[in-house]
Amino acid sequence: MTTQSEPGDGPLDPSLSVIMSERRQLINLAYRLLGSLADAEDAVQETYARWYAMSRQQQDAIESPGAWLTKVASRICLNVLSSARVRRETYVGEWIPEPLPEPTEWINGQSGGITIDPADRVTLDESINMAFLVVLEAMTPAERVAFILHDVFRYPFAEVAEIVGRTPAACRQLASSARRRIRAAQAPATPTAQQARIVRDFKQAWEAKDIDALISLLDPNVTAISDGGGLVATALRPVEGADQIVRSLVRLEGRLRNLTLLERTVNGQPGLIAQQDGVTVSVYAFEVAGDRIKHIWAVRNPDKLRPWAMSLSASTAAVDRDLG
Repeated sequence: MTTQSEPGDGPLDPSLSVIMSERRQLINLAYRLLGSLADAEDAVQETYARWYAMSRQQQDAIESPGAWLTKVASRICLNVLSSARVRRETYVGEWIPEPLPEPTEWINGQSGGITIDPADRVTLDESINMAFLVVLEAMTPAERVAFILHDVFRYPFAEVAEIVGRTPAACRQLASSARRRIRAAQAPATPTAQQARIVRDFKQAWEAKDIDALISLLDPNVTAISDGGGLVATALRPVEGADQIVRSLVRLEGRLRNLTLLERTVNGQPGLIAQQDGVTVSVYAFEVAGDRIKHIWAVRNPDKLRPWAMSLSASTAAVDRDLG
């Protein structure tokens, strides 16, 4: 590693601030590619390790460090995705992307000369909601990378092709296929205020054990998926149907003493967290279609609740720093 670029070892290398300013963009990209903040941080750390493994002469020869970092981080994520598909075959129960608490703003600025366009087909806010991330999990690694880089971060297919190792035409087809998956799975958009009202009503009905009210808030074909990672007890398979889900909710509340439900923003949308004795034990994300809840995702794997384990203010500040 180039010691001249390390803080505290003499005059600060002016290139260091330029390189480190890319961290937020890289974390944003890697989280959307991997669905895990922990894995995203590891991928970005590896990216910087490769940068500092080069000589100063090699670094100076790179015309756009931001573009170089993005390319390397994307390739690392592509490799992680390929290996993750194998790892998840042995995962205990269902795997759900890692939920994120609310930052004030998910991303801004530029990277490698690429400006984030508010008219993108998929906005950056949409690209971190749980329903979107779950659909990404069904894609091949190449589809996911091509789609996120092009449709979300607006990289041209020529640059995407260099990362994915396909032709620009092939990457265009990958993104098109991914786009069809997204359209097929997406429910019609429901205003955020309406979502928040329905989630609040759901919370109040759950606390009151009002079975009729709970059922009225759920789509008849609602699906609930839980992720305990084999570390905590939870349903190992999706639970389908309003009646079955309501029974599960009532049983869960009965098993956990001192369970407190709190309204929180989860991946940019209204959600809930469940705390027991002041410790967050579950995070709930919802997909609302019209005036009914269509999907519930319950993350109980403690390894995925790391951003929620700190105090709320510290958690939000930490995630906001890298994803804001």
